[in-house]
Amino acid sequence: MKKIGLIYFGDLQRLAKNWAATVIILGLVCLPSLYAWFNIKASWDPYGQTSGIAIAVTNEDKGAELRGKPVNIGDEVVSSLKANSKMGWNFVSREDALHGVKHGGYYAAITIPSDFSAKIATVLTDNPEKGEILYDVNEKINAISPKITSKGASGITEEITRNFIKTANGAIFQLFNDVGVELENELPTIEKVKEVVFKLEAAFPEINAAVDTAAKDIATANELVGKVQSRIPEVARIAEEGQQVTEGVGQYLDKGTEALEAIAPNIKQDLLLLQQAAIYTEQLTAILLDANFDPNAAKTALDIASRRLTTAISVTDKTIALFEKLNGFTSGNRLAPTIAKLNGVKEKFQQQLSVVTRIQDAVNKGEKPAAELVNELNRLSKEASAQLGDILNRYDSEILPAVQQGLATAKKSLATAQSALTEAAKSIPDVKRIVDDAAQGLAVGSREFDAIRQQLPAAEAKIAQLADRFRAFETEGDIRQIIDLLKNNFEKESEFFAEPVLLKENKLFPIPNYGSGMSPFFSTLSLWVGALLLVSLLTVEVHDHHGAFRSYHVYFGRFLTFLTLTLLQSLLVTTGDIYILGAYVAEKLWFVLFGLLISTVFMLIVYTLVSVFGNVGKALAIVLLVLQLAGSGGTFPIQVTPPFFQAIHPFLPFTYAISMMREAVGGILWDIVARDISMLAVFAGIALIIGLALKKIINRSSEKLVSKAKESELIH
Repeated sequence: MKKIGLIYFGDLQRLAKNWAATVIILGLVCLPSLYAWFNIKASWDPYGQTSGIAIAVTNEDKGAELRGKPVNIGDEVVSSLKANSKMGWNFVSREDALHGVKHGGYYAAITIPSDFSAKIATVLTDNPEKGEILYDVNEKINAISPKITSKGASGITEEITRNFIKTANGAIFQLFNDVGVELENELPTIEKVKEVVFKLEAAFPEINAAVDTAAKDIATANELVGKVQSRIPEVARIAEEGQQVTEGVGQYLDKGTEALEAIAPNIKQDLLLLQQAAIYTEQLTAILLDANFDPNAAKTALDIASRRLTTAISVTDKTIALFEKLNGFTSGNRLAPTIAKLNGVKEKFQQQLSVVTRIQDAVNKGEKPAAELVNELNRLSKEASAQLGDILNRYDSEILPAVQQGLATAKKSLATAQSALTEAAKSIPDVKRIVDDAAQGLAVGSREFDAIRQQLPAAEAKIAQLADRFRAFETEGDIRQIIDLLKNNFEKESEFFAEPVLLKENKLFPIPNYGSGMSPFFSTLSLWVGALLLVSLLTVEVHDHHGAFRSYHVYFGRFLTFLTLTLLQSLLVTTGDIYILGAYVAEKLWFVLFGLLISTVFMLIVYTLVSVFGNVGKALAIVLLVLQLAGSGGTFPIQVTPPFFQAIHPFLPFTYAISMMREAVGGILWDIVARDISMLAVFAGIALIIGLALKKIINRSSEKLVSKAKESELIH
């Protein structure tokens, strides 16, 4: 230990006496910090500055008409983009856009064709067409910008789709809502008419019994006839109100028919969208089975498929619920087979979503999905598409007529009730005349009583007929169920169909900016670079010992000098990250301590390579640096790198050094830190074994080679 200390303290004394060496050493201590700080600051918030990425936008949309209303989706898109500052939108002509993209003035160009609105408007026809947005990108300008601009383009298409679904469905649900509210307002009158008719029907046996008794007791008959005369005005008023109510309900059914005509194409469009989701999933299997399998393209396609399948399941649920309510108004459950098929389609979508999730897991692990999974997804997609195709083929010929039949049945029952009330109103004068005649007959004597008794059954039959028609209407459908179906909140319904699923993000270890997130990588990298700088400018040998020191004396004595300098480098890098750059660090003290530990291990590795192998060791340290840049997962996830780098990833010091620094930045999990420290200790142990066991042997065997190389006056 004495000789090791002699070397170390001798180095410090010589450094203190030589101001030039002191200046150089200070520069070596500061250089790694500058390397880390400039890189961290340059990448501080790149995704928050996307407004500087120029994207050309050209709107050639000429507009169209949708159910008699003019629409121009292109103008709406341009208006929304002008209020969006996330990208550098530039509104230019198509010619200027393409010229700018080719020559680097714009990173990408988005063009809305002249027939865009016209194609979207075909949604209510028998042959709907999808609108297309043209997207041109110059990928040679920058490797990252196409990914950012592509996100902007996909965001535009998603916003158009969402607004279209919200607007179209909103109009339909609003119509249903208005009809339901009107019918609910008339419900008390309908119930009152029905109640009075049933009471009058129940009273006729008493009237008949009274008439029979009147044959024996004229006084009693006069009293009963008086009761009948007093009720006739109420019956007339009720009959008149009944006519008004049935007219209102008739208008409701007419509006219901109009609502059905409006919703029918949209139900069909929803079925077409479900079929397109199945077809897209089927097309996805071609990407997954492609010989030139691209994991990035597969991830993007799988994400889209997952979102579409999730939406398709929700839309299928809503469609099934609607058909189940409408089926109650049809005879023979005519919509039951369609509901069963839709339940089968929903099950297929759920199975597809499960398979897509399993494929996503495989792709995220860097694996190509198994052919069995892809074939299973292809089969499920084809079956779902075929079932939807069968439903669509029968929609106009079977499904729509079944729904129309339900409304027609209700309308027919209402017409019957209206007819009964009309006939009852017409019969009121006859009833009044009969009762009046009965009163006159009683006044003049019993000789007229028999004739009056013969006319009472006719009045009773009219009232009974009206009551029977009310009962028939009740058996054909509960009017409250119709009101509940129509009175759903149309704004909430349209909002739901526009965006049925919301993503709730939960950040376990929040880091406020990208620069702070990259500080573990750049700080670790700068410590290795600092070690390289030290061994490049300072010698690892002791030249004035005259045989007094053994190889391990030199190895440890000079290492203490390098260790002192590298610890200073680490302190400057880590404290500067925190207090000069203002980088976010959850555990500041541990960040500094971890940096000291990492710099010690790195210095030991690099120092050992140079101490044992000389200039070859410097080359080996540089090769290790190059391998660790790509193989440590410091920038991109290791799963997206080539197989070679994934294979060497567990055997690189950077892997565990960066992981440990990330724990300090985001929040420490001590089991991960314990693993990282253990692995760094293994690397340090290997370096010590190589330094102590091989230094003397390799140094002696390479003396002649080194001496000969120095004769060239090119190698020191």
